Amino acid sequence: MPTRSVVTTCAYCGVGCSFKAELRGDELVRMVPYKDGGANEGHSCVKGRFAFGYATHPDRVLKPMVREKTTDPWREVEWDEAIATVATRMRDIQQRHGPGSIGAISSSRCTNEEVYVLQKMVRAAFGNNNVDTCARVCHSPTGYGLKQTFGESAGTQDFRSVARADVIMVIGANPTDAHPVFASRMKRRLREGAGLIVIDPRRIDLVRSPHVEAAHHLQLRPSTNVAVINALAHVVVTEGLTDKSFVAARCEGFEEWAEFVARPDNSPEATEPLTGVPAAELRAAARLYAQAPNGAIYYGLGVTEHSQGSTMVMGMANLAMACGNVGREGVGVNPMRGQNNVQGSCDMGSFPHEFTGYRHVADDAVRTVFENLWGRELLPEPGLRIPNMFDAAIDGDFRGLFVQGEDIAQSDPNLHHVTAALASMELVVVQDLFLNETAKFAHVLLPGASFLEKDGTFTNAERRVNRVRAVMPPKTGKHEWQIICDIATAMGYPMAYDHPRQIMEEIAQVTPTFAGVSYELLDKLGSVQWPCNTEAPEGTPTMHVGDFTRGKGRFVVTAYIPTDERTTSRFPLILTTGRILSQYNVGAQTRRTGNVAWHAEDLLEVHPHDAEVRGINDGDTVRLTSRVGETTLRASVSDRMPPGVVYTTFHHPVTGANVVTTEISDWATNCPEYKVTAVQVGLVGTHRGTTAEAVEDDLLTVRD
Repeated sequence: MPTRSVVTTCAYCGVGCSFKAELRGDELVRMVPYKDGGANEGHSCVKGRFAFGYATHPDRVLKPMVREKTTDPWREVEWDEAIATVATRMRDIQQRHGPGSIGAISSSRCTNEEVYVLQKMVRAAFGNNNVDTCARVCHSPTGYGLKQTFGESAGTQDFRSVARADVIMVIGANPTDAHPVFASRMKRRLREGAGLIVIDPRRIDLVRSPHVEAAHHLQLRPSTNVAVINALAHVVVTEGLTDKSFVAARCEGFEEWAEFVARPDNSPEATEPLTGVPAAELRAAARLYAQAPNGAIYYGLGVTEHSQGSTMVMGMANLAMACGNVGREGVGVNPMRGQNNVQGSCDMGSFPHEFTGYRHVADDAVRTVFENLWGRELLPEPGLRIPNMFDAAIDGDFRGLFVQGEDIAQSDPNLHHVTAALASMELVVVQDLFLNETAKFAHVLLPGASFLEKDGTFTNAERRVNRVRAVMPPKTGKHEWQIICDIATAMGYPMAYDHPRQIMEEIAQVTPTFAGVSYELLDKLGSVQWPCNTEAPEGTPTMHVGDFTRGKGRFVVTAYIPTDERTTSRFPLILTTGRILSQYNVGAQTRRTGNVAWHAEDLLEVHPHDAEVRGINDGDTVRLTSRVGETTLRASVSDRMPPGVVYTTFHHPVTGANVVTTEISDWATNCPEYKVTAVQVGLVGTHRGTTAEAVEDDLLTVRD
């Protein structure tokens, strides 16, 4: 029986469930969902409940390791030597290649406090703004799109709000697999009678499962999101379904936008040949959403990971404002964040152009606040984004990279390009729990701490700041925030804190939306949703009540522009990707637990028609090829996807699904277009030609 317990926060998806970690002495016995958790209220999924064994897995790296070249064997060293190695080599690179030749990537799996000190190290110790985050490759369009329209780079509601929704529109998300605890809330409301609209190329479980069935499934072709959202808006405007009083009182730019969406080329009939969505079905869905007392939009990476990801986010915001669905319970535009602290990593200033709280580095008044506190002059020019870092590395200008808790050699697109960039650098430092794919290119490996060893906070998809409490001391002997402070100090910029509480106090001092956040408040209330300040001392469950953050909500014209990634005779299918319930991201954690029994490998879903014409049977090993790479995996013949579209997950490195994804990205944020890759699928042994041979011809076909 357990003898003690510690309340902490799950380190998997963006729901941010609270758990009681129950221990017998120092041995973790079980994780019990905490009934007073603001996000989960006593519910959990199979990851948070059972998949914690990775923290004590024998694969854990517990000692720092260094090597001169990536072909050399690793050598275990003490912390002092590892930190001195990083500091000395980073400084040496800067002396030879300039101050902008090094940078860092922050982790959405680390705490707010750890991310904050990382971006502080880059700006104050490195002396540049070359810091980016894994949100670049998932939800950066959310930050951009919602900032442009609403004035704040975050979702509008708390999770409880869904209980007041009369119609729920799920776009490019699969909540039952990726956010199962929130999906349970959603399904409860659907069973009570709320209507459901699903917009997704794949027939996800919410379309039809026990006691739940979508009123409309708009099974669009991948890459046509913006055309669909414009067609929905066309119906709302041309049929007089807008909330005229809301628009008049609270919005600007409506007339120009309304004229745009009302054009005949945005009608459901005009867009049907492009999107594949029947016009009558789309019109019915638009009416259902617009005429509901409360209509709520929930969306995922099927929205953001497109060349028009930012455009689509603004399109959803336009639709919500046109129908008056912002600023109260049961409505809103709500991103389903994929990782436990992806919201927090963005809040904490992990982008190269923004300080904490999404304030631009070029803002003199904001920059002065940080300069006065940190005692360093800071650059007003944005630094390099992740793709820019890789390009500059191949060009020879970017030579040193600190990677905090991200496996970029597995998770980022066009892996041949990523690995070429990593191999071009003089120093790659990886801070992680395991020797992951990126560590193959590393010169220093700094062992990280699991969430069971962390003290700090995570911020979930609903802006809820939750306490993370250490269940056990760090097995490596150092907290991750201490490691970063030690490196900064060794590079000549002293950074020191006695406890992460002091880091949060500094965050509150420089970040208006966090001004009222403290460990004392979190211990008292359990959690709090930012903005938390003098105007909202106990947080803000619902955003944009009365007024938008920017004052007036802004309608933005969202013209549909086709992606450059198109099918050709050589690559006639479209690949899209997603997640599965039992696994998490690239699988570094869940694959080291019993959950692997439920998903031992990534499979490629192929429609029966596409399988038949290629001679593929269920379970056959197939080759998946694009113009940039290829991989092999087993086929699962399924009608969840429409003909012409194939689907896989990306949880197993042996598959390397991102070997085939391309360099195309969102126009505003460089978020990769993971969801649209032109591919060919064939039985292993029947592959003709090579990817290299195909590239030039197909590039000409696509571009011309």
